[in-house]
Amino acid sequence: MKTITASVTEPGADRGSQAGSPLGVVDATGSFGICHRVLAASRGRGSWQFINGRLKLIRSLSLAVLFQAVLFILLISTAPVKAQQKDIPREWTDPDTGHRVIRLSDEPGSASLYFHQNPYTPDGQKLIITTPTGLSAINLKTRAIEKIVDRGVLVIIVGRKTGQVYYTKSVRTNNSLTVSVYATDVNTKATREIAKLPPGAIVSAVNADETLLAGIIDDKNAAAIKEGRPPGPPPASRGDAYPGKGEMMENRLAERRPLQLITVNTKTGEVKTLLRGTDWYNHIQFSPTDPTLLMFCHEGPWHKVDRTWTIRTDGTALTQIHHRTILMEIEGHEFFGSDGKMIWYDLQTPRSQDFWLAGYNVSSGDRIWYHLQRSEWSVHYNVSRDGTLFAGDGGGPNSVAAPGNGQWIYLFRPELVPDRTDGQLANSKELIRPAVFKAEKLVNLSKHNYSLEPNVTFTPDMKWIVFRSNMFGPTHVFAVEIEKAN
Repeated sequence: MKTITASVTEPGADRGSQAGSPLGVVDATGSFGICHRVLAASRGRGSWQFINGRLKLIRSLSLAVLFQAVLFILLISTAPVKAQQKDIPREWTDPDTGHRVIRLSDEPGSASLYFHQNPYTPDGQKLIITTPTGLSAINLKTRAIEKIVDRGVLVIIVGRKTGQVYYTKSVRTNNSLTVSVYATDVNTKATREIAKLPPGAIVSAVNADETLLAGIIDDKNAAAIKEGRPPGPPPASRGDAYPGKGEMMENRLAERRPLQLITVNTKTGEVKTLLRGTDWYNHIQFSPTDPTLLMFCHEGPWHKVDRTWTIRTDGTALTQIHHRTILMEIEGHEFFGSDGKMIWYDLQTPRSQDFWLAGYNVSSGDRIWYHLQRSEWSVHYNVSRDGTLFAGDGGGPNSVAAPGNGQWIYLFRPELVPDRTDGQLANSKELIRPAVFKAEKLVNLSKHNYSLEPNVTFTPDMKWIVFRSNMFGPTHVFAVEIEKAN
C-alpha cells in the first residue's frame, strides 16, 4: 500500500519546489490506499503535472484535511505499541513460585537503573527509571508515572539528601565536546546546572551529602578534545552482555590508558585528582552514609586484576578490599550496604567453581562469606535496607556459572554457620565468618534474554524487589512481591 503524508510527495517522487508545501500527490492511475482516501477529501483545486515522467495530480490540502491525515498516521503508528502493551500483563502471579509480579513501566524500552545506582527518593515514595523519552518517576504507592527529564541525558543517581536526580548532558559539535552535570527536583522539576566538566571527564557518583561528584579524567580523550578532535559518540547500546565483550575487556586493559580518579565540588566546580595511573578505574560509587569514602574498581577480566578498592576524598587511605589466595580466584560487582558499614561483592574460589557473596566491614575489617549453590549464582546481588535479606538476578546460559546456573529472581535469607570453637582459637577474630544463603525463587526468567542484566534492588519498604526484564520482548520495569500471594 502506498502512503501519503502531509508535506511529502509519494515515495520516490521528486519533491522539487513542492518540498515543505501542503500538497498531496495522487498517482494518475488512481491507486489510492487508506491514507490516500483521507487526503482525497480535499476540496482544493488540483492540477496535473509530469513528475519523473509520470502524470500526477497535485492537490492543495486544507489545514483540516492535513490534521486528519496526520492524526490518522499517528493512530496507525501507535497501534502496534498499544497492541504490544495489551500482550504484556500488568500484574500476575508467577505459577512456578507463587509470588505476585507487577509491571511498573508503560513505555517499551523502559529500564530500572544499574544495581548500585540509587534510584529511590529519600522518602521512599518514588523510583526513577529511564525511558526512550528521558527519565521518569514512578510513584510506588499509586504506580503513576511522571516524566521528569527529556531524553539525551545519562542518569547518575538520585541524591540521598535532596532526592534530586543527577545526570549528565553532552553538547557535541564537529570539533568540540562539552559535558555538564545537572540536578532536577523530582517534584517541582526545577533544574540547575551543577558543573561543567573539564575535557575528558565523566562522573558517575554523588556522595551522601551531595557536596561531591566522582569520576575519571581520561588523559587521552582530554588531549584530543583540547586539540579539537573529540571522540565520537558512544556506540548504540549492544546490551549488557554482548558477543565480543570479553575481547573488548582484554584489549582495553592491555591499552593501559592514563586516567585520573577525580572529585568535583558541586558548589564551586573545583576538580581534585585523588589518584593517577594506568589501571582502568571504573564502577565508582560513594558510601551511602560517609561523604568522604569512595569505592572504585580496577576494571578488566576479573582474573587479571586486583579489583575492589576504597580511597578517602582527600586522597588518603587507599585500601585494597580483597586479596586473592588462590590462582584464578575472582571477585567483583561490588556494592555498599544501605548503612554504609559493609561492602559486598561476588566472589568465586576459583572462577566458575565455588560461589560466594563476600562481605567486608569498612570500620572493623571483619569479613563474612555467604555460600551459594551454582544454580543460585547471580550476575548482580543486592541487600535490603536493614541488611537482613539479599536478592540476586540469576544468570544466562553463557554466564560464568553455566551450565547449571538458574534463570530466576532470587531471594536469599542468610544463615551463619554455628561457631563451635568456644573461643579457643586465639586468632578467631581474624578469620572469615562462614555463612550460607537459603534461596527462594521469586520470578521465572527462563524467557528473559540475559544480554540485558535484570539488576535487582529492594524497595525502601523492603516489600518488593524491582528489576528490568525483556521476558515479554521489549524491556520493561517490573517488581515482585517478597511475600507470597495468598
